[in-house]
Amino acid sequence: MRLRSAAPRARGRVGTLVHRMIARTWKRLGGRMQWRLARLRHPTFLVYAGGIVRDEQGRILLLRHRLWPAYRAWGLPGGYVNAGERLEDGVAREILEETSLEVEVTGRPVGVASGFRHRVEAYYEARVTGGLLRLDSSEILEARWYADDELPDEMSPRLRNLIRSL
Repeated sequence: MRLRSAAPRARGRVGTLVHRMIARTWKRLGGRMQWRLARLRHPTFLVYAGGIVRDEQGRILLLRHRLWPAYRAWGLPGGYVNAGERLEDGVAREILEETSLEVEVTGRPVGVASGFRHRVEAYYEARVTGGLLRLDSSEILEARWYADDELPDEMSPRLRNLIRSL
C-alpha cells in the first residue's frame, strides 16, 4: 500500500485562506487605492474584456465576484487582457480561469466603454464549447444564469443596460 502525502491538500487549504485574506484586504482598500495598485501592474492603461455567455434558454451567465464591492458584486466573467493578447483571447482565457468553461468568442465587440481614467472595457458574446461550470473560489463566490428581465440589483447600471440592449 502506497501512502500519499497530505502536503498538497494542506497547501490547497492554505492557498484558499490566503486568497480570502487578500480579497478582504482588497475590498477594504477602497477604489482609489485599488486603482493605484492596479496601475503598478499595468502602468500605461488597463484593458478589460468581458464575455456575455448565454445558455440554451437565452439566460446570461453572471458571477458574484469576491473582489468587487457588494453593491455591484454581480457581473460578467472577464478580466484584464495581457500585453500582446488579442481581446477575444483574453475573454476566452478569463472565462476559462473563472468558470472552467471553454468558449468561442464570436464577432465584434457588442459594447465598448470607458469612463475610468486609463481604462477601456470591451464586451463580446461567447458560446460555450466545452467544460463544466466550476468556479475559481479565489475570485468568484457564486454563478447563476439570469434572464434579461431578472438581473440582480447588485450590479452596475451600465452593465445592466448593455445586457438589456442586446
